[in-house]
Amino acid sequence: GLAEQAASSIRTQPNTAADAIGPLEPGGRADVGMVHTYRDRRRAERCHFTIGPCAYRRSATAYQPAETSLNYRHAFHAGNFADLVKHAAVLAVLAQMTKAKAPVTVIDTHGGAGAYDLGSEMARKSGEAQAGIGRLMALPKVPEVYQSLVQAVEKLNGGKGLRLYPGSPRLVVEALRPGDHYMVCELRPDDFALLEQTLKGAKAKVTALMDDGYVMAAQRTPPSGPVLALIDPPFERADDYDRAAAAALAIIKRNPGAVVMVWTPLKDLETFDGFLRRLEQVALPPTLIVEARLRPLTTPMRMNGCALVILNAPADLADPLRQAAGWVVEALGEPGGEARVWPLT
Repeated sequence: GLAEQAASSIRTQPNTAADAIGPLEPGGRADVGMVHTYRDRRRAERCHFTIGPCAYRRSATAYQPAETSLNYRHAFHAGNFADLVKHAAVLAVLAQMTKAKAPVTVIDTHGGAGAYDLGSEMARKSGEAQAGIGRLMALPKVPEVYQSLVQAVEKLNGGKGLRLYPGSPRLVVEALRPGDHYMVCELRPDDFALLEQTLKGAKAKVTALMDDGYVMAAQRTPPSGPVLALIDPPFERADDYDRAAAAALAIIKRNPGAVVMVWTPLKDLETFDGFLRRLEQVALPPTLIVEARLRPLTTPMRMNGCALVILNAPADLADPLRQAAGWVVEALGEPGGEARVWPLT
């Protein structure tokens, strides 16, 4: 059938990014062309997920992101599987960037509270931390890619169990040096007050802004020098995918060497692939995709996994992040879960 044809064509061709195959939508049959991109792989997946003939065709319409309905305060989700993957990646990139003498700038568009009490009502209600960082900390031998994160958690808790979890702001300021700079944004007044407390005593220069992180990142990215930009919105607004993509491209335009890391939930294929198509409107630098699918992406109303899109990804980042996503899927996933790490460009 069509799925087998697509899968066969994918196995015989390199996985390179191109724009020759357009978006797909319900309403027809997919045709397999001669250009083999991540869209071919997605087409094969869609065919396997469809009962009967594959029912997708190319679309000339603009991408419309799916609405998200996460009950979002990060305190509900702190220390969950998605935080593990994201924070392992952040620490791995910072470890490389801080080896050089040049001052590093980190820009964080959505800082949240900066650190979280896992004994709070919100954390206990979700139970996500115990299923994530709790499982990781209980291992007799922690995977190498997660050792820096576990050490940071142990330091925050003073070696006394697991009550507190560091968000990206806490992890970043602990990793930066005097002379480095961390700029972080947060719009919620209550979380911003907690964020300011979290950042007290940082060695690096800190700029905390109760402002729109998308706008600030685009305007304040230094035009030269090492930059890591973290774009990690809650994806509770319909325009978060478009704004995240626009901010990433604005940062790269302003500083072509900046490392830009975008976190997204994985709910369904089309929403995530639409985000990638938005990025591909311009020529991208080397870009790495990390997917941690806890289960097949067949129920779009659930958060089925998470992804990282890393522009200007360091060359040796793929193997550690394959280990990070792989452990999460193996330890916390369901049958049909899968970890994928692949180049978009």
